Amino acid sequence: MKRTSKSPLKIKNIKLLRFGRDFEPDQKVILRDYLAIERTRLANERTLLSYIRSSLYLLLGAIALYQLKEFANFKYLALTAIIFSVVFFIIGVYRFTLLKKSLKRVYYKSEEKQEDNDQ
Repeated sequence: MKRTSKSPLKIKNIKLLRFGRDFEPDQKVILRDYLAIERTRLANERTLLSYIRSSLYLLLGAIALYQLKEFANFKYLALTAIIFSVVFFIIGVYRFTLLKKSLKRVYYKSEEKQEDNDQ
């Protein structure tokens, strides 16, 4: 007797939804969509500011740890905090620019489709 079972783990050709790159607008951007894009843009700016704030707090903590003279081992912790501060800042700027480019592309593609439909 031949056993043929399909394992749920063996799924082929799955196209994963990536960070805003798979969306193709099929109609023009109406007011509701424009307001949603504006809300997303403002949320993106708030997220960037929170990354910057976290980065600055880590930097301030690192400076405070570095100035402690009684504890020599805290200098390594301060160096680690400085590294994480830079990493947080880079990640925040990268995510901000990635989403900003994605929003611009979606908005401009929908405007191009609207111009093509008008002609």
